[in-house]
Amino acid sequence: MKNKGVFICIEGLDGSGKTTHAHRIVRNLQKNGFDTVYTTEPSTGDLGKFIRSSAVLEGKKRVPRVVEALLFALDRVEHLEKDVKPALEDGKIVISDRCVYSSLAYQGAAGLDLTWIEEINRMALPADLAIYIDVPPEVVVKRIKRKKSVMETLDTQRKVQEVYMKYVTNGQLVAVDGDKRKAAVTESILTVIMDFLEKNG
Repeated sequence: MKNKGVFICIEGLDGSGKTTHAHRIVRNLQKNGFDTVYTTEPSTGDLGKFIRSSAVLEGKKRVPRVVEALLFALDRVEHLEKDVKPALEDGKIVISDRCVYSSLAYQGAAGLDLTWIEEINRMALPADLAIYIDVPPEVVVKRIKRKKSVMETLDTQRKVQEVYMKYVTNGQLVAVDGDKRKAAVTESILTVIMDFLEKNG
């Protein structure tokens, strides 16, 4: 009988380094003998590609926030059914670059009701472990100042961080200090993951 897989989510503000650290975590776990795969949200499927298009997230044609939230929820469920759950059934560790907390943080910061966002994501598989890379909004804004991003204003990042911290406070997210050298941040994340695997192995 195969061991149950583990679903781990890496969260953070734009510019927090979560994608870089997610890839580094996958490589490290693989080197240490763990069957580990990387995935991301929005997904690489048709819905995910549509969400990533400028017509959805940027410019004058940006869809309404409610529609955006529903699109993310739809993509999330499809992604989980097609990619995440099969990997977990094979006993793999799945490292996801973002999960439902991104919708809660970003769409919640944009003014949508958190309870409603949680409800439309009720069918989404919860992460076994969700880690939030905590980097000050002032720092991430400097990091992404050269990128054209609808999420890059300091005020927006502060609102997003505020929502994330609600889920840190209630224990759904584990915060890791991300305002350190890259290697130190990766090591901190690995420590949290290994502690979790040891306790739940």
